[in-house]
Amino acid sequence: MRASNLLKVTGASVAAIALMAAPAFAADEPFALGDDETSYIFNTLLFLIGGFLVMFMAAGFAMLEAGLVRSKNVAMQCTKNIALYSIAGIMYYLVGYNLMYMGVDADGFIGTLSLWTPEAGDADALAGSFGDGGGYAASSDWFFQMVFVAATASIVSGALAERLKLWPFLIFVVVLTAVIYPIQGSWTWGAGWLSDAGFSDFAGSSIVHSVGGWAALTGAIVLGARYGKYGENGQITVMPGSSIPLATLGTFILWLGWFGFNGASQLALGSAGNAIDVSNIFINTNMAAAAGVVAAMVLTQLLYSKVDVTMALNGALAGLVSITAEPLTPSLGMAAMIGGIGGAIVVLAVPMLDKLKIDDVVGAIPVHLFCGIWGTMAVPLTNSGATFYMQGVGVASIGAFVVITTFALWLALRFTIGIRATVEEEIMGLDKAEIGLEAYPEFGNGSQKF
Repeated sequence: MRASNLLKVTGASVAAIALMAAPAFAADEPFALGDDETSYIFNTLLFLIGGFLVMFMAAGFAMLEAGLVRSKNVAMQCTKNIALYSIAGIMYYLVGYNLMYMGVDADGFIGTLSLWTPEAGDADALAGSFGDGGGYAASSDWFFQMVFVAATASIVSGALAERLKLWPFLIFVVVLTAVIYPIQGSWTWGAGWLSDAGFSDFAGSSIVHSVGGWAALTGAIVLGARYGKYGENGQITVMPGSSIPLATLGTFILWLGWFGFNGASQLALGSAGNAIDVSNIFINTNMAAAAGVVAAMVLTQLLYSKVDVTMALNGALAGLVSITAEPLTPSLGMAAMIGGIGGAIVVLAVPMLDKLKIDDVVGAIPVHLFCGIWGTMAVPLTNSGATFYMQGVGVASIGAFVVITTFALWLALRFTIGIRATVEEEIMGLDKAEIGLEAYPEFGNGSQKF
């Protein structure tokens, strides 16, 4: 290692140790590290750590869905989740990132249709020009933004499980991650018209979660319910999932990943003030999830005389989605209130969807759509810079755009290549029908010989 590089690394390490050993500072009195290159390193590190935590949420979605679908459809959900993550990364490179962030006017609706490359920003950094606040590596930002779009696609996968065919779903993911998500994201995070008008969504209650929820809702309407789910006389057939332990593991993985989801959305770690803010985001995120669990458990006990573990799991996710629009400004008590209301929303919304005969296998629509809307509208309760009017404009605008585009896309797929498995394939299970490999062959038709 060259001497200059060794000095830089040593300097950054000393700065980190000094920061950890220093006394606490109030959030409104940030202590700058005084070195733009050091700030650049810490900011980049925040993006990378946040990014791989959010990437691990892909495993959480996969395990949650594997646990909540029936055993005959588990391999299909695992296939969809690894495929959608991969497609999201490729499409965000080819189209999505620049469409979302490059060349968006202050009152604009869309970025540029071009291929993303990191060279320009990194070249400035290598030349010693780090900009205000130290900046960050271009690739770290791309990676962090990419894993968000993959999370949006995962929401759709779980809601439409057990009857949606593989390839139509993957075609839908291509369009969602390359075009639909980036365009609406440019309105706020790309500094477009919603950002200019004052709409606030810190880490994506609307931009990420409600978008996935709207896409899942339109898909559920076009696709229809699973065979046998609803009877002619209002009967609802319960279809228990294959593994509560897997679903619980998936929920804890998602909970862990959410610290990267919300925490790294601070976008900077180059000063003590930023470090304090990230820490506050962490504890508010955790508190909202915990309150969502407790609220869901208490409410299911009161309504059904038993605690429903699947509602408790979704209560955690509901609390997390609810706090995502503004995880920094609430007190711990307000974070608990916001998350607790999210948990209650899920318990009340799941049976409401069943009455409407909208079949959501994993409860994704109540968690990500309804709680995404609630979390977005709750922002002005703790953030004086936001207004209920503009939050409502943002929710309505994003919702209208995603409903129109995804509904049209689902219909186009339905009337061209088809989107739904046959009744015979549903009864058999999509593992056999489309994947050709069962997740649990030893519990199959007795053909296992060893």
